[in-house]
Amino acid sequence: MGKVIFITGVSSGFGKAMAEALSGQGHVVYGSSRRPGFKTEGVQVLKMDVTVEEEVKQAVQTIVDREGRIDVLINNAGFGLAGALEDFTEEEAKMEFETIVLGAYRCSRSVLFHMRRQKAGMILSVGSIAGLMGIPFQGFYSASKFGLEGLMQALRYEVSRHGINVVMLNPGDFDTGFTKNRRLVEKTPDSDYKERFFRTLDVIEKDEGSGLKADVLAKKVTSIVGKRNPRHRYIVASFDQKLAVFLNRALPPKWFFRIIGSHYKTH
Repeated sequence: MGKVIFITGVSSGFGKAMAEALSGQGHVVYGSSRRPGFKTEGVQVLKMDVTVEEEVKQAVQTIVDREGRIDVLINNAGFGLAGALEDFTEEEAKMEFETIVLGAYRCSRSVLFHMRRQKAGMILSVGSIAGLMGIPFQGFYSASKFGLEGLMQALRYEVSRHGINVVMLNPGDFDTGFTKNRRLVEKTPDSDYKERFFRTLDVIEKDEGSGLKADVLAKKVTSIVGKRNPRHRYIVASFDQKLAVFLNRALPPKWFFRIIGSHYKTH
């Protein structure tokens, strides 16, 4: 029997790939997009902004009214904002947290009543390798993904007795629209960090351009959604990136700092 699945941010990249793959598996898939009139095959798209609480509540209620339940929430909405920490304005920093951390909070909170009543459900959040290790010149993206990690770990303890699985998905570098949609902080053209920033950004974009395709992640998600007892975390990344996550825990901090600094050409 197909599940009723709600995915935030289905306009492009991971969200679109996951929505189409899950629909192709026979699930009833709803997706959110901030773009009015956006459509994708096999997916019922609702106009919703994860930063607007009333829109989130209305979208979840619409799904429950139509389907009678909601089995899986996939917190996917997010964006990249790059720049030196010193160059971020407070408003720019808040934008990342509003979308990635508080957006996931709003959506999760809105589905939890229904999942507790069902005594079953899954909340799957799309984190990042950047949520397991800080990435230079993507400080607030990393910070928001770290925040998402903590939020979901705490939630896991709170709802496990209600039959609700809380799962983190940590992608590495992928070749999606994320690269071209990345925004730069407003001060970047006049930044004292400009030369080093663009040198590092060039490395990041090359890594993403040679990364995995979105359908690899989508295939993993279709597998996770079908599991009765999924793992708490799935890292979907190249061997090198999985190794970096391990080394971040295993090596003395100074050694790891040198390795990552050398890769991203920050020194």
